[in-house]
Order: sequence, then C-alpha cells, then structure tokens
Amino acid sequence: MTPEPPNGRLRLQSRRAVLAAAAAGLGTALTATLSGCSAASGGTAGGVTLTFSWWGNDDRAARTEKAVRLFEKEHPGVTVRTSNGEFGAYLQKLATQAAGGGIPDVVQLDYRQISQFAGGEALMPLDALIKRRTIRTSEMDHGFLRTGTYEGGTYALPMGRGITGYAYDSAVYKKAGVATPGPGWTWQDWQRANLRIAALGLKSPDGRPFTGANDGGTNEDVFETWLRGRGRNLYASQTQLGFTEADLSAFWSFCDGLRKEGAIAQAKDTVQAKSTETSPIGRRLAAADFTWDAPFPGYTALLGEDIHFAPVPTTDGHQGAYFKPSMLLGIGANSEHPKEAAQLIDFLLNDSRAGDILGFSRSTPPNRKIAARVATTLKGPEREIYDYAQTMEKYGLDTPPTAPPPGDLAIQAAFKRGYQRVMYGMATPRQAARELIDEANRELRS
Repeated sequence: MTPEPPNGRLRLQSRRAVLAAAAAGLGTALTATLSGCSAASGGTAGGVTLTFSWWGNDDRAARTEKAVRLFEKEHPGVTVRTSNGEFGAYLQKLATQAAGGGIPDVVQLDYRQISQFAGGEALMPLDALIKRRTIRTSEMDHGFLRTGTYEGGTYALPMGRGITGYAYDSAVYKKAGVATPGPGWTWQDWQRANLRIAALGLKSPDGRPFTGANDGGTNEDVFETWLRGRGRNLYASQTQLGFTEADLSAFWSFCDGLRKEGAIAQAKDTVQAKSTETSPIGRRLAAADFTWDAPFPGYTALLGEDIHFAPVPTTDGHQGAYFKPSMLLGIGANSEHPKEAAQLIDFLLNDSRAGDILGFSRSTPPNRKIAARVATTLKGPEREIYDYAQTMEKYGLDTPPTAPPPGDLAIQAAFKRGYQRVMYGMATPRQAARELIDEANRELRS
C-alpha cells in the first residue's frame, strides 16, 4: 500500500536527497519528462505569470487545467503556466529544481517532502497569508492542517484528505464465513480471517494456493497503523524515532509467521508488486490488500463489484488510521508573486466552482462544505470511500502527526529492504529490526 499512491536542514544538493525523491516514485525511470501547458488566455502585457506544477493521471490533469483556466478568467492579468507529470519523475525534477532555487510559484507536494523543503528554506511560510485570509482555512479541520507544518510554521495546505483502508473481496470473505470487517475489528480478527481463507483451498489463476491478504511487512504505512493502534508513533520528533526495536520486531514476526503459514502472500509475489495490477490481490493470489481511499476505485475496476473498502484492524478497538493529506499545496520561497500564488491556492481549495471541477480527483476535498457538496454526486466506489471516511470520523481517530522528518524517505526505503531480508531468510525479525533502528537513527541525526 502506498499513498497516492505514497515519503537537520535541507541538503537538496546531496545525492541522498535526489535518490530519496526517486525512491518515492518506486523505481520510476528518471528519463520521464513533465508535460507542459501554458495558458492561452487571461494574461496581459506586463501582467503576472505564475508557474504551477503537480503530478497525476490524465483525468486529474484535465480537471486541474479546467479549474486553472477558470481562475484566470476570474483574475484578469494573471496567467498560469502549468506542468504535470508522473509521480516519481515529478518528485525527481522537483528536487532538482529546489536545489537550484527554482521551485514553481505554486507546487503540489507529497507529505514526506514538507520537512525536507521547509527545512531547506525552499518553501515560503504561509502563516501571514492565512492570517490575512488571502488563503482561507476556516472550513478545514485544524487538526488536519498541522500535517503541513514544520517547526511550528505552516508551509503547505492539504489539497485532499486521504485515509488508509482495506480493500477486500466480500465474496471470498462470505465463503470463508468471515464477518464484514468493522471499525473495531482487531489484528487477531484479521489473522483468523486470513487463516480461514487460506484453509478454503482456493487456487489462483496460475494454480497456486490463494491466500488471505497481501503481506504488509514491507510497508511502512501498515506498520504506522499497527503502531498508532498501540499508542505509539513513527517519530517522536524530527530527530527521534517513536518506536523501539521490540515494536518493529513484533510486527515483522507477526507478518513473517502468517506468511510461513500460507495465510498471506509469499515473498516473490510481495516483491513483484509495483501496482494494483501486479500485487497479489490484483493477480488474484489474495483476497485483500491495505490501500488508500483514492486508489480504491481502481481495485473495483480491475476486480469487480465484490471488492469493498473496510477499516484497517485495530489493537483492542484503538484505531491506528488517521486522515492524511493525499497531497498538499505550497508556494516556492523565491516566488515573485506570493499574493497571486496564494490566491490560486485559495481558489483551488475554497471556490465551490473549482470544487465541482476537481471533484474527488485528489481524494476528499479538505473544505468540508465543498466535500459535502461534491459527495452528493458520487456513486459506486467513490461514494463508498466517502461514506467510509464519515464512518471513521464518527468512530474516532487520533490527531494526525505533523509532517515526518527529512530522513523519512530514506528510512521508508530501508524499511522495505529490512523486511525483504526477513522474507528471504537473510535475517530474523529481531536482527532486521535492530539494523533498521540503527540506520534510521543515523539518518535522523545526520
């Protein structure tokens, strides 16, 4: 599972920073280029020209372009030059631009970039613009807004509100006699469900045993959910982990044991997973997968209407899920037009017409009124994930953490490597956990 998927001072010139951005793209070729499109209307000689970049698919691009053109119409004399690209290539290019002081006026950011770019003074603080209401936040949850903060200042604002969940095949669950997962179901319930599904003796299309779920042991997001359900966090501060070797060893031992029992996907299938299509559930090797709400409709499109979205397991009823920005908007520190850049951000986040155009293309809009307005038009899986978020909010979730430290992207990659060593018998869960803790501490203190 990855988010939109999905992470000291900034050292953007360093090889580590460039590699970290590439790692977030899950190995995407660095030769991919961003597509550009400049406005054909709305600009005047001597007017203001803004640059605005984001990542996303063709649908998101078309919707964003339409909203931007409406902004230009409402702001004569302002032209917006846009560019967008695939996630991995986008992050790579943005890291290069930041190193040269060239972040666009308005820029879409991943949650894991905030501390890196804010700490390196590549992003402009937004607090004064928010105070003057050039950017309005009154219709947004203030606990959620802290996800764009760094060292007490606001550097980015969420453009979408995402949450983790559990895509599962309801027909297989019914066949195994497993009840529909609810907000309070536990990791033990999940374990029993996987074992019962494996015991059915179903076969995948290639004739191999069908398992209960993908193996989440390589996924830092799954571990974070596990941790938060136990009252802990990934990070205690920008320089300190919030978990121990024992915490990680317990999680990896849990996953390792289930895989050895055949209850969750085997190592070669977990390693092969680069997308929904190549994941165990996508290849019909497993009945379920941890994922985010925004990509969930892709599961139903691929696997059919029996796929539904359920809460992630809890620890004794304590939910570890939280609302996380699917992406955020910031302003480049060297923007020559911060007022107009702020007006564009405010328009995209708070104008009802822009909300109608953008819809749920970046997950649930953070403006509550716009989200409720757009939700009335939703159907099928899109409506299901909206209702899911409402259910989880009523159930009760802890406040989201602030943006993770600059070293998180490197730690995320090390986390995946660590569990892969466990899967292939190269280390015990305890040994791999010790190695990860040591590497993470070096990264955080460097």
